[in-house]
Amino acid sequence: MSDRLQKILSRHGIASRREAEQIILAGRVAVNGRTITELGMKADPERDRIEVDGKLLQTNAPEFLYLLMNKPTGVVSTCDDPQGRKTVLDLLPSQYQQVYPVGRLDYNSSGALILTNDGDFANYLMHPRHHVAKTYEVWLKGLPSHHIIKQWQEGIVLDGKLTLPATVNILQIERNKYQTPRTQLQIILSEGRNRQIRRVAENLGHPVLALHRVAIANIALANLKTGSYRLLSDDEIKTLYPIQF
Repeated sequence: MSDRLQKILSRHGIASRREAEQIILAGRVAVNGRTITELGMKADPERDRIEVDGKLLQTNAPEFLYLLMNKPTGVVSTCDDPQGRKTVLDLLPSQYQQVYPVGRLDYNSSGALILTNDGDFANYLMHPRHHVAKTYEVWLKGLPSHHIIKQWQEGIVLDGKLTLPATVNILQIERNKYQTPRTQLQIILSEGRNRQIRRVAENLGHPVLALHRVAIANIALANLKTGSYRLLSDDEIKTLYPIQF
């Protein structure tokens, strides 16, 4: 069945559709021996010889995979680490080694992380305009005042730009006369700047002691154990990526 070339490349996991368009325009794709440099070309991967950088595209497109992982601390959210640290792929069996993480949780943070081999799905979730909500449970040093909580809710300036309003609720407070008190917050963000929660907390005078992401949109970890993973259901994928359906 014929389809647009960029859609075929995306379906085969070469790149997202937007990235595939740039690959085509750069003259890196050939169909039946002819280099393609314009968008709009259609082809049939079962009948046409499609090459990317001289490498033949396989006839059958790989199955798209969508996983939810409960990432432990001490694991990096990348497919490979130059420092030799354990990556999220090290927690997966061989049949899932073609996926990659959607966004990141830093080395010292834990919790919900989605992995996929669907570039369009990944780009949709990461694009700022879609405001995919993420829910965190965070332990802070000290006892933030109501004024501090309100500041966080309304937004503070990071890198010259105000953060979007956030939902911030106190879950519990621990006081110990022999140690510094700490506070656990539930924080729901609709944006994802680099290390945003840690940077805001530091700026407000209450550094993060532990950070755990419990949900992405309405997809919650629930009883998923640390270091474990599961496949997302069709309904969950539809919730996260409605334009696919």
